[in-house]
Amino acid sequence: MQFSEAWLRTLVNPALDTHALGHALTMAGLEVEALAPAAPAFSNVVVAEILACERHPDADRLRVCQVDVGEAAPVTIVCGAPNAAPGLKVPCARPGAKLPGIEIKVAKVRGVESFGMLCSTKELGLEGNADGLMVLAGDAPVGEDFRAWLNLDDTLVTLKLTPNRADCLSVAGLAREVGAITGAEVRMPQIEPVAPTIEDTLPVTVSAPEACPRYLARTVRGIDAQAPTPRWMVERLERSGIRPLLAPVDVTNYVLLELGQPMHAFALSRLMGGIDVRMAKPGEKLELLNGQVADLAPDMLVIADLNGPVALAGIMGGQLSSVEKFTVDVLLEAAFFAPAAIAGRARRLGLSTDSAHRFERGVDFAATRQAMERATRLLIDICGGQPGPVVEAAAELPRRDPIALRLPRLARVAGIALDPEQVAQGLRALGAGVERRDDSLVVTPPSFRFDLAIEEDLIEEAVRLHGYDAVPAQPPAAPSRMLPQDETRLADDALRAALVGLDYQEVITYSFVDPAWETALDPAARPLPLANPIASQLAAMRTTLWGGLIDTLRHNLNRQQDRVRIFELGRIYAALDDQPMKLGGLVYGPAVPEQWGAPARRVDFYDLKGDLERLFGQTLDVRPATHPALHPGQCAEIQAEGRAVGRFGALHPRLVQGFDLPAAPMLFELDVQALVWRSLPRHAGLSRFPLVRRDLAFVLDAHTPAGELLAALREAAASTVRAIEVFDEYRGKGVPESQKSLAIRVVMQDTERTLTDQEVEDAVHRLVDAALRQCNARLRE
Repeated sequence: MQFSEAWLRTLVNPALDTHALGHALTMAGLEVEALAPAAPAFSNVVVAEILACERHPDADRLRVCQVDVGEAAPVTIVCGAPNAAPGLKVPCARPGAKLPGIEIKVAKVRGVESFGMLCSTKELGLEGNADGLMVLAGDAPVGEDFRAWLNLDDTLVTLKLTPNRADCLSVAGLAREVGAITGAEVRMPQIEPVAPTIEDTLPVTVSAPEACPRYLARTVRGIDAQAPTPRWMVERLERSGIRPLLAPVDVTNYVLLELGQPMHAFALSRLMGGIDVRMAKPGEKLELLNGQVADLAPDMLVIADLNGPVALAGIMGGQLSSVEKFTVDVLLEAAFFAPAAIAGRARRLGLSTDSAHRFERGVDFAATRQAMERATRLLIDICGGQPGPVVEAAAELPRRDPIALRLPRLARVAGIALDPEQVAQGLRALGAGVERRDDSLVVTPPSFRFDLAIEEDLIEEAVRLHGYDAVPAQPPAAPSRMLPQDETRLADDALRAALVGLDYQEVITYSFVDPAWETALDPAARPLPLANPIASQLAAMRTTLWGGLIDTLRHNLNRQQDRVRIFELGRIYAALDDQPMKLGGLVYGPAVPEQWGAPARRVDFYDLKGDLERLFGQTLDVRPATHPALHPGQCAEIQAEGRAVGRFGALHPRLVQGFDLPAAPMLFELDVQALVWRSLPRHAGLSRFPLVRRDLAFVLDAHTPAGELLAALREAAASTVRAIEVFDEYRGKGVPESQKSLAIRVVMQDTERTLTDQEVEDAVHRLVDAALRQCNARLRE
């Protein structure tokens, strides 16, 4: 919003200069976007009157003018403007005047001495017609300082208001705000009711009361639409960015700027029957004031007469019912339209109007009649005419329910101690009703503040009026302390660091994926579809990390990167209430970078298995398994506490071909929550006594995993057993074809004494018995 500082200071004039006032508004949340002078700097320019005008004796296009500049005798000025004529009042730059880019001196022009320059708008740096002299009003006082007479030492203030502050889209609203911020006295426009002098009315019906809770109309007959708009009104309109048109239209625009109430004037002779405020009917059209023919939708509110729509409510009037220079009778309209009924309609039609900008944010529904009275008085004073009574159609208006502002909560949220009386005084200055009850202020928001609805809004207002820059900077009151860290849990950052140490790189891929990926990797997957996907290939939530990892591999291969080792730690989305954290990874290409110290070979299943065991620092319980996305012969699952907590292996040949890969990558995906827990290390002194080693060879079914045998042995091991490890596997002569032989190393030691042969034999017997009982494994003969 742009407005004139001089206009604002007629309503409130704080003891602040322009920049200090702009800073105060900005710090109160009303950002001042620009401060610009109303006119460029120039000096020694006065109002002058041309008394006589003759052709220059030596130049056909020049004239020698005798000009009254308010001194005892006229002065001679040579002028080349085509419109120079006796009787005109124009600005005159006297000798010594400094204009934009030029300094005026006494000079001879073709032999005639000239004592100044008659000015056009271009020479003064003002907007307007530059083809001739700037013609002033007939009542311009000769000899008066031109800048002072036109109030050019003014500043144009542009505010960048947030959508919630519609109350500041008027000069009166800004004056109220400045008064509350600075404590200066506010002098609002004095508005008295205009008594009707005729009984003429136009019937008004509101068929859409929810969209239009209040509608006022007033007939004014016998106006002179061609009456000149007063200079003070033209000045304020122009400096607010509105071009003056006809006096009746200028009056409605002025009330919009002054009070924030959009209004409209209809040509009464072009209205048939009464006014009906209703929703548009299918197929209706309306030619707007800008010449655009709008196709009206059923959710658009219109002002209609018997022939159809005559205005688009809250947005723009219609061309056929517009006021023209020969209009004699008008109908003034002032209304409160519900913001929801106006919001978005103008943009849908490609329009942006001052009325829609205000109505869709909310105008003061309690000041509609005041705006009508103000517009009536201005119209009659400027254009004459006889007003009729105000016709009003009203429904249920918005309620402004009281809000309790608890003073202890105010102090706690604001972080500073605020004087309750000053808070109450500031809220009253904003137009709110305030009542003190115990340790609370009961605040009734004013009708023009739609943004005050809850207690937090009042806390914000209290701090804002106190001044954001007056809030002291305080260090945090909370003590700094170290949070406990569970050493039995491997942290996510530790997992990342460990994988980076294993030559992996972390990637972060989209949680939105192509549904075709998910069903290709697992036909049983049911990815959650997105209601509004950003792209067709990102239309579902991922059920595995593998799709994003494979896509990253393809991206790298397309850029000649043939060795890829990546991982991702993120969530998958099996269902709305099932979103576990997973750790996924992919390895592809040479096992080690190209070098002379090791032969070149591709990474394989056992390289990946070794990486996972180093990651978790333990031997994992790995079992053969199957998965639709993995190679049937190179797929395994990791078990913990009797359930599968992860899978790894080579990508299935079908998918290698489907994803257009040169070779199969190795993949893994683990349940993080099941694998990050570990036992807390305990200190134990080194034993001084000798250890005992026994090597046991067990024959068991070839399909029984070594991990299953190790688990059975460790569960049955005596307290003196320090380690149980597999160190060899044999299949061949002496072992049945359907079986295998596993060599187990058992290490025993006591910290207090040397073990006896009997104790060693008893411990070995327990292990052999457990192997036979749980795994059907026997000692090899």
